[in-house]
Amino acid sequence: MALHIFLRETSPLYRNTSFLWCLHTTKTGMALNWPGLLSIGVFYLIVLATGVWASRKSKREERKCTGNLSEVAMVGGRNLNIWVSIFTTTATWVGGGFILGNAEVVYDPNCGLAWAIGPIGYSLTLIVGALFFVKPVREKNYVTIMDPFQEKYGNILTAILFIPSVLADVFWIACVLAALGGTVSVIMDIPSPLAVILSAAVAVLYTLLGGLYSVAYTDVIQLILMFVGLWFCVPFILMSKSSSDITVTAVNKLYQEPWLGRLELADTGRWLDDLLLVTLGGICYQAFYQRVLATATVAQAQITCYAASFFCFTLAIPSILIGAVAASTGLLLALEPLLPPGCPLLTLPCCLLPHFFPRNIYKNIIRKRASEKEILLVVKVSIFLFGFMGAGLAMTTSSVYVFWMLSGDVMYSVVCAQLICVLFMSGSVNGYGAFAGLVVGLLLRLLAGEPLIGVPGLIPLPWDRIQEDGRLLHLFPFRTCIMLVSVATILVVSHSATYLFLKGLLPKNWDKYGLGQKRMISVEDMVAMEPNEKIELNKRPLHPLPNVINEELSSLQ
Repeated sequence: MALHIFLRETSPLYRNTSFLWCLHTTKTGMALNWPGLLSIGVFYLIVLATGVWASRKSKREERKCTGNLSEVAMVGGRNLNIWVSIFTTTATWVGGGFILGNAEVVYDPNCGLAWAIGPIGYSLTLIVGALFFVKPVREKNYVTIMDPFQEKYGNILTAILFIPSVLADVFWIACVLAALGGTVSVIMDIPSPLAVILSAAVAVLYTLLGGLYSVAYTDVIQLILMFVGLWFCVPFILMSKSSSDITVTAVNKLYQEPWLGRLELADTGRWLDDLLLVTLGGICYQAFYQRVLATATVAQAQITCYAASFFCFTLAIPSILIGAVAASTGLLLALEPLLPPGCPLLTLPCCLLPHFFPRNIYKNIIRKRASEKEILLVVKVSIFLFGFMGAGLAMTTSSVYVFWMLSGDVMYSVVCAQLICVLFMSGSVNGYGAFAGLVVGLLLRLLAGEPLIGVPGLIPLPWDRIQEDGRLLHLFPFRTCIMLVSVATILVVSHSATYLFLKGLLPKNWDKYGLGQKRMISVEDMVAMEPNEKIELNKRPLHPLPNVINEELSSLQ
């Protein structure tokens, strides 16, 4: 998914401008990098060629598919090769934002390696996902992660819950494209908006051609090129005479604070909050479930996650070394002078397949009788719109950190509680609790404030600290607290609503989920009962065929 720059709120690089933009301004007026231009052109041609090939493969799969043709575009017919699924799942997390983020946080004198939580967090995301989240969604053959919400709460509430999820995904696309635009503008000495538009166009085009197959197979190519390219860079920057020994600068102050960083006891809450944001917030993204649901079996999905977790952690090593060298060089433009010509550091983000709208909104709410061809058309239109919405946002600021914070915050503070409840507490929650949890989560997050987008905090939190520049820094793990409060709200309101409707304390016309009706006892429940256990049956049977029930009960006696 090429997501998330792991920078801290205290970073001076992001107070006025982004680190990448600073790099670009130092190169203004330099000649166009023709070797870099050639390598990027070849890279884009390879990606597009892969998209064309994947398009043909997708059409072959459509002819063999016995289910809905739209599912081939969305989850690839659920038959991805194990190695392809491992590569594309790894590439979901390891991309431009991941690579740049690790390097920048290690370079940041106020952070250092101690605050590079990305490799740990995303590795834990995949492990936790494999242990707890893969089986419930894969066994039921969901297509999107919004399917269980629609199954449990119906269309109206799902449409409301759709909004924060899709906003987080658009912010993520903007984060990825902003990171790529900054990188290309530094290497090529071209305007960042131009690089963003070009990359967005290529990503949208190859995704339109082959759906998930295009995304998956281009992920394989990009991950291989990224691995080779990064390790090709590392020996040159480590042996460069322009940089000092990174083992010395790791613990000694030379050009700036040691790049290992420092984690004080007072920062523990903030560090854990960020780690949980990356770990649990990452599980809420459709991009993760897109790969999981495209595998053939639950076991393959779990193996994919475990393998991707290992690769996610190990692929962070080159970017950490690059950040350490940057901190040991004393130059703002640290990377390019240390590399041979024509060695650009580039990854193209895969444009998110916007499953939510075509399936959960258009098909299930707007046009319930839509044909498969119509849904495929809506998928393609959504890819175009979502891709260029993200590109438009990416050009509004030179800092990718803003988009990362917005995306991660929405997923962890608002969506995570909803997902946990609908998957693991489905029998204890209902639509009233889900809506209350959504309102409480959003309200608390807004009241906590966010300096990055100019929203002041309105509620005091424990351990708050005023920084030298006058900004408020939250040391309390408030995002985790908001998520837990949201879970508690969902459970309490759900149980309260059920009790009030059962007791007749609320009007029946308010009961949109049938909470006032007692649960129907199934035949399986009665077989599992103890001999002397008593049950209370409804006077009015809910089953449309009560005679069938009576016959089954008679056969059990």
